[in-house]
Amino acid sequence: MKRIVTIQDISCVGKCSLTVALPIISAMGIESAIIPTAVLSTHTGFKNFTFHDLTGEISKITSHWKEQNIGFDGIYTGYLGSFEQLDLMKEFFKDFGKGKTLFVDPCMADNGKLYPGFTREFALAMAKLCGLADVICPNITEATLLLDKPYPGDEYDEKYIKNLMEELAKLGSKKVILKGVGYKKGLCGVITFDSATGAFSEYFHELVPAKFHGTGDIFASVAFSAVVLGKSLEEAVKLAADFTVLSIKKTMAHTDHNWYGVDFEAAFPWLLQNLQ
Repeated sequence: MKRIVTIQDISCVGKCSLTVALPIISAMGIESAIIPTAVLSTHTGFKNFTFHDLTGEISKITSHWKEQNIGFDGIYTGYLGSFEQLDLMKEFFKDFGKGKTLFVDPCMADNGKLYPGFTREFALAMAKLCGLADVICPNITEATLLLDKPYPGDEYDEKYIKNLMEELAKLGSKKVILKGVGYKKGLCGVITFDSATGAFSEYFHELVPAKFHGTGDIFASVAFSAVVLGKSLEEAVKLAADFTVLSIKKTMAHTDHNWYGVDFEAAFPWLLQNLQ
């Protein structure tokens, strides 16, 4: 059985980060190890949430793993909350990542804005971590921040996107996935770029008129798991995008659905059927 370690925060309630990644990776038939970087009572969309930083535990966990000769087929980082955590991930890649698939989802911004607590300096530090990855998975806001470029809003075309992805690859990552691309009216796209071949591919799907927390985490968890299982990058992003859309639709089908995350659990039968 393949084994992935995913490193990000955990919200006890909220359907994002590790509470999304862990069940999805497991459901796809992969053993999931975790390093929680912080524990929150709920995700930050709730009011008055509690927060406990676990940065001090990361080195203790990794030291024990080295003693036990524990290894992984892939490493997946999500939301990282400090410069220190970025530095710890670089060391983790050195210790556990040789010959393995390294996947960085630079969760730090959306809709033209950094998440609270982050700075442009943090984005440039995140770019260095992305440079060590085999695959990175930013949205357009994160992509421009990694490159220290202005956010284009909705004013971009296919040429702009391809140039952006080529520049992202120059950071060092072998492959780039760009989420939330909208140069086709009424559709939402995922574009991939392989720096080794210079090949682009695009997959556009229905643009669902709704916003929910955690959908980026759902997409990344499915996409990376599929890559680890041997799917091509193009197959992986299609599977991840379709699963995310289906999860949103299943949520919206209930008039009393929650506001804080999507019912991805209800879409697991489809995911397992289409994983074959």
